[in-house]
Amino acid sequence: MQRLSRIILKLLGWQLEEQQPEIHKYVLIAYPHTSNWDFILGMLAKWAMGMPLNWVAKHSMFRGPFRPLFIAMGGVPLDRSKTSGFIQNNIELFEQRECFVLGLMPEGTRSKTERLKTGFYHIAHGASVPLALAYLDYKHKTLGVGKVMETCGDIDKDFLLIKDFYQNRTGCNPQNQSELVIEKKK
Repeated sequence: MQRLSRIILKLLGWQLEEQQPEIHKYVLIAYPHTSNWDFILGMLAKWAMGMPLNWVAKHSMFRGPFRPLFIAMGGVPLDRSKTSGFIQNNIELFEQRECFVLGLMPEGTRSKTERLKTGFYHIAHGASVPLALAYLDYKHKTLGVGKVMETCGDIDKDFLLIKDFYQNRTGCNPQNQSELVIEKKK
């Protein structure tokens, strides 16, 4: 699967940045998320790098015959209409497992949002694991993991580094690209 995925990415004209973290536990965020193509390219990158990635998506994506396939591919369904303890549950998974990579899209949707969700940050900081910053840049046809960072507990300070990294990345549908602003809890 690894070799085939590399060939497909190359045939599609994509260049893979292969700086896969050499650690066994981290939260991976991918930005920008503006198209269904992001999922396909993301899965190809996961397989091309041999990355043991578990990824989160809305529960409606896991209906019918796709459910077993997506779960086998590392998918974790999330029902966003319910308060489920998602952050704490994932912190506990990091504590229980020797190896765990959790992938999230901070926008939570392919549509434009005013702010990015911050659950990824709270999971990484609460579990004391690094954040890996992955991207899909359609303008330059590059994708991969470009930076790994530790959180300091000051989300505003850390988010400046995140924002700087993603500043010049362009999604498939730039008009749907969310602002690089974090959601503030009231």
